[in-house]
Amino acid sequence: MPEYLLLIHADENAMAATGPAGFATMMAEHQKFSEHNAAALRGGNALQPTSTATTVRPDGAGGCTVTDGPFAETKEALSGYYLIEAADLDAALAVARQVPVPPSGGLEVRPVMVLG
Repeated sequence: MPEYLLLIHADENAMAATGPAGFATMMAEHQKFSEHNAAALRGGNALQPTSTATTVRPDGAGGCTVTDGPFAETKEALSGYYLIEAADLDAALAVARQVPVPPSGGLEVRPVMVLG
C-alpha cells in the first residue's frame, strides 16, 4: 500500500506566543489524532525549533559546508510529520484533514517514492 508523508508547517513565533497551555492543547490534539488513526500511522514526530537546525550542503569540491540554522529562511517552518499508509491520495487527504494544524500553519501531503 502506498505511503504518504504529512509535513506539518507552522509559524514558530505564533506557536511560542500560545505559551505552555497552547502547546499542551496542541499535543493533546495530536494524541487524539494518533489514537484515531493508529491503523494508518507508520511513524511521526514533532521537531525541535529551527534554532536547533544544522544545514549540510555540498561545497562543490567534493566536501560539505556545515552551517547553523535551517536550510531556508521562511515564516512557516517544518515543525513535525506523520508517515501514513493509505490506499491512494484521496485516502491520504482524508487522514491529512484530521491532523491538528495551528492556524498559522499548513500541511503538505507528499507520496513516498518507492525505489527499486
